[in-house]
Amino acid sequence: MEFSGKELTEEQKKRYQRHLSLEEVGIAGQQKLMNAKVCMIGAGGLGSPAAMYLAAAGVGTIGIADADEVELSNLQRQILHGTDDIGKKKALSAKETLLRLNADTVVQTYPVFADAGNIEDIISQYDFVIDAADNFETKFLINDACVRSGKPFVHAGVIRFQGQLMTYVPGQGPCYRCIFKEPPPKGAVASASEAGVMGVICGVIGSLQAMEAVKYLLGTGELLTGKLLTYDALRAQFRTVRLPERVADCEVCGS
Repeated sequence: MEFSGKELTEEQKKRYQRHLSLEEVGIAGQQKLMNAKVCMIGAGGLGSPAAMYLAAAGVGTIGIADADEVELSNLQRQILHGTDDIGKKKALSAKETLLRLNADTVVQTYPVFADAGNIEDIISQYDFVIDAADNFETKFLINDACVRSGKPFVHAGVIRFQGQLMTYVPGQGPCYRCIFKEPPPKGAVASASEAGVMGVICGVIGSLQAMEAVKYLLGTGELLTGKLLTYDALRAQFRTVRLPERVADCEVCGS
């Protein structure tokens, strides 16, 4: 990731003062964030808190890829959008919200469904990718494209009162396909629309995705590489599961 070293304005020093007080961030770290580019695949339950915290943190460029339109049933968890946004493209609604939060952030929108024909072009200019998709097919698509392109990303999934996430960094630990191999047969696993999802779970897990991105961009802390973090809200219980090493015969990242 390039680092411009551009000086912070007095207004920016005031906005990010709580960051500047952290020895792990400081002025140099804040400049890294302001020079960074993060791509969100999905502007729904997970993408909403992740994008908002990244914009608030001062990440310079945020990409939003989502072809859906805002529906009333989204508003219980997708906090990028409001009642007045119903019927609007999520990518556009997300951009408007993020710019109200931080006008210095550049928001690139991709109001399309990510597919095999466009995803590598979408993620090509970004330093880090956030998997905020709501279906298995897109999650595997994101994994495969990021591995092929050498892009770090953080996966997450939520259902009912539970969530999980893991981070992939090229050359460090297994990819998503190493662990889950392929999408389950259609109908084998209930979707969130069928089983339900507590909106607050999206906030918890999406915020953790944003934290993984920030740690990667700053080069500080310990990432969830080679680990799966799970959260059970009803039991108020986090659990970290050590994952197997990279699978040698993985069809995407294997030798």
